[in-house]
Amino acid sequence: MDKKSAYTVAVVGATGAVGTEMLAVLKERKFPVDQVIPLASSKSAGGEVPFGDDDIKIKLLTKDSFQGVDIALFSAGANVSKEYAPVAVKAGAVVIDNSSAWRMDPQVPLVVPEVNPHDIAKHQGIIANPNCSTIQMVVALKPLHDQAKIIRIIVSTYQSVSGTGKEAMDELAEQCRQMLNFEDIQSNVYPHQIAFNCLPHIDDFLPTGYTKEEMKMVDETRKIMGDQSIGISATTVRVPVFVGHAESINIETEKKLSVAEARAILSMAPGVQLFDDPSRNLYPLQIDSVGTDSVFVGRIREDESIPNGLNLWVVADNLRKGAALNAVQIAEELVK
Repeated sequence: MDKKSAYTVAVVGATGAVGTEMLAVLKERKFPVDQVIPLASSKSAGGEVPFGDDDIKIKLLTKDSFQGVDIALFSAGANVSKEYAPVAVKAGAVVIDNSSAWRMDPQVPLVVPEVNPHDIAKHQGIIANPNCSTIQMVVALKPLHDQAKIIRIIVSTYQSVSGTGKEAMDELAEQCRQMLNFEDIQSNVYPHQIAFNCLPHIDDFLPTGYTKEEMKMVDETRKIMGDQSIGISATTVRVPVFVGHAESINIETEKKLSVAEARAILSMAPGVQLFDDPSRNLYPLQIDSVGTDSVFVGRIREDESIPNGLNLWVVADNLRKGAALNAVQIAEELVK
């Protein structure tokens, strides 16, 4: 990609929860944009989306959409990315893809800028944005791994419905209304009621009994952190929260880390904010993460069942750091 003072940026899936957040983050962070091209299906084409104080017209996504585009941010699902990302690259764009389509392709870097920005240079036209739950976990764990080498991770997630999309957010709101009005509960997005409930089921189940979401956390973490030796086991749970993912993480390290040492490391870590004072009821909350850019870490304590273990509670806005912000940060590193 040629060095420029400003770039033409396409956003594929511009009307979705992550696509609209991508547009907002591009504006907020003053990314050097010459022109923004929002792209969507025929259902949304012709409408408008906000970009700062302006409303810009949504264009129909076609094979001819990428002429003159420098950077294409994709957030329209794996099938769209598989079909259109190679088309965008052929037209001369660099694709930053938020779907699962390219994450485990050995030719495609999987990047979290606070963790492995150096991998961006390896791209051959496509850079993959990791899964939202993986992003916040590796931002919190990589500084600890660098100091003490993590040998095992056990993680349970508490993921908001916005990770599924706008329809899921609407379903949660409607089910809450139905319950409070003593009406029958209608479930369309999820196989069970999500209002006032938790579902230990994100993505499809595999023959092993794990879900695809759980295995994404395993495989992506190893790739991003550049260490295939880390043992990882994940349980991913959908909870009745609109925005913000939380994770209970247990790590075992090769070298012992005290709580004080872990706090000191994380207090200096890029992209991390430490919220850890239980005596004042200070710990990360999903509701407080909404609209923020950091990964929040708290409830750091030793795992007393093993010699070298720590427990952490990690929270982030899944639409921002878990998706849109991370993609824009990759674009910022790219244009450097």
